[in-house]
Amino acid sequence: MSDTEDVKQALDPMSARPLYVQLADVIAQQIETGKLAPDRPIPSENHLADAYGVARLTARRAARELRERGLIVTVRGKGSFVVERPQADPAEKTDGGTVG
Repeated sequence: MSDTEDVKQALDPMSARPLYVQLADVIAQQIETGKLAPDRPIPSENHLADAYGVARLTARRAARELRERGLIVTVRGKGSFVVERPQADPAEKTDGGTVG
């Protein structure tokens, strides 16, 4: 199965969730799995619109959603890039924040 087929199956136009949120979730998952690497560009709005079969405005709103989630930054004239995420220290996750 090609990437385009994976993408089209991931978006459900009949869902109550807006397409731009679904698209943002798909891209966020690609960032989480490493398919889109830190400090590397994500596909352009035009490419996302073509690949996912959505309007360019939908792709733009998905990018805005990803910026609001802190997953990407947009550099005018260059595009949108995956944000470097610091590795979480496992000790921080297990520490309940208690003092003692």
